[in-house]
Amino acid sequence: MTTTATATTTAAIEVRGLVAEYRLKRRLGSHAGTVQAVAGVDLTVPRGRTLGLVGETGCGKSTLGRTLVRLVRPAAGQVHVGGIDVAATKGKEAQRLRRTVQLVFQDPYSSLNPKMSVRALLAEPLKVHGLHPGRREERVRELLELVGLNPAHAGRFPHEFSGGQRQRIGIARALAVEPEILVLDEPVSALDVSVQAGVINLLEDLQQDMGLSYLFIAHDLSVVRQISDEVAVMYLGRVVEQGPVDALYEHPVHPYTQALLSAVPVPDPRVERARKRIVLTGDLPSPLAPPSGCRFRTRCWKATEVCATTDPPDVEAGDGHIAACHHPQPIELAHPTSVKEA
Repeated sequence: MTTTATATTTAAIEVRGLVAEYRLKRRLGSHAGTVQAVAGVDLTVPRGRTLGLVGETGCGKSTLGRTLVRLVRPAAGQVHVGGIDVAATKGKEAQRLRRTVQLVFQDPYSSLNPKMSVRALLAEPLKVHGLHPGRREERVRELLELVGLNPAHAGRFPHEFSGGQRQRIGIARALAVEPEILVLDEPVSALDVSVQAGVINLLEDLQQDMGLSYLFIAHDLSVVRQISDEVAVMYLGRVVEQGPVDALYEHPVHPYTQALLSAVPVPDPRVERARKRIVLTGDLPSPLAPPSGCRFRTRCWKATEVCATTDPPDVEAGDGHIAACHHPQPIELAHPTSVKEA
């Protein structure tokens, strides 16, 4: 691997064969095994677009997101963010990476220092990166206005704001260094539905005005549909289906995606009563010992002998819609209402 951070793509994010691992230790410090949280993932996020990343807890979504901002080092594969080779960056290139991509956390309260005022929280990244010397107070006011908060409240502390306001402060802090890309790790999961809608609308406006690129990580499929241009579905460290948002939601091909979407409530009572729910059987396998072949086969109603012995191929379902499955079969599902419509 080279040590230069050269652009290999015009995409905002390009991931090829990414593997991320965690070493487990016993109580006395001896090695207890290795968890492969991300097991050979390929992803591309075009500039100015949003890729939604969904899946159950423990599937590797957050680990993948943290790899993009260099909080987790990849064990294998290539990760380019804004044309920068994440694994190879050093010195000034690492500093440039931190300005290029910023992470917005799930819990805005725990990600903000409770002992610092909002003014200090927003001024800190400006000082670290040497931005806007001589006009940082003005820049703090601009950032608060940008996310829909009153600049007069800059002297307040995080506990004096609501959950939705705190998340807006977290977004403003991420925007302080003028990034090109935001990795949004469950940014609205802790908020009420009405507050979620306001934050989603804010993110959409910011993207349109500033040309930002998003990797949007979430559990809520309704939220993901609202904001995403494409969606990738992860299961046990691997992407099992990916495609344009409407194609994937209306004609899911992989059984896991079909099960996830069938569990999302539909607001029309007649449609909700008439549709068939796909219930998965069995427990989520341990990432310490994932199943051979297709990792979803132990819970799949379509599984056959080939699923146990061979990794599933990527099957093209049309117009960039791809699923890793031996028995792909699209079905139509009543799609969930978006947060904005709810």
